[in-house]
Amino acid sequence: MLGLFCRYVDDVISRIDRMFPEMSIHLSRPNGTSAMLLVTLGKVLKVIVVMRSLFIDRTIVKGYNENVYTEDGKVDIWSKSNYQVFQKVTDHATTALLHYQLPQMPDVVVRSFMTWLRSYIKLFQAPCQRCGKFLQDGLPPTWRDFRTLEAFHDTCRQ
Repeated sequence: MLGLFCRYVDDVISRIDRMFPEMSIHLSRPNGTSAMLLVTLGKVLKVIVVMRSLFIDRTIVKGYNENVYTEDGKVDIWSKSNYQVFQKVTDHATTALLHYQLPQMPDVVVRSFMTWLRSYIKLFQAPCQRCGKFLQDGLPPTWRDFRTLEAFHDTCRQ
């Protein structure tokens, strides 16, 4: 039964991986059954997605060039990014997980979250939809609207 469920999770992730060519998803199971995803979005960022069955437990967003491994070669699921911009995106990803909760349809949640995450492909190229600026307080618009996926600065989204 457990093997069948693992194959189902693998299949869902594989379908999502094929949906988004600019996003690569590497799935591993470091402690047996729970999946961990290392998502690389273009040359913009990397996201560590810790899963419990098909539910996303937590995410950590790091810069494309940041190290995502511990000294012993395991994916580092605890260290935050060295950059404020990716720390902000991590916070927004946590909020997105709460927004996209739908316990009856976890595969839809994962697909919705990945679609939202994919909107960050233009993190450093999209101006804020409210003020029109690329930078505010030295940061690009790090918030993405959950419905429209439009970019906003934190202070402009209210």
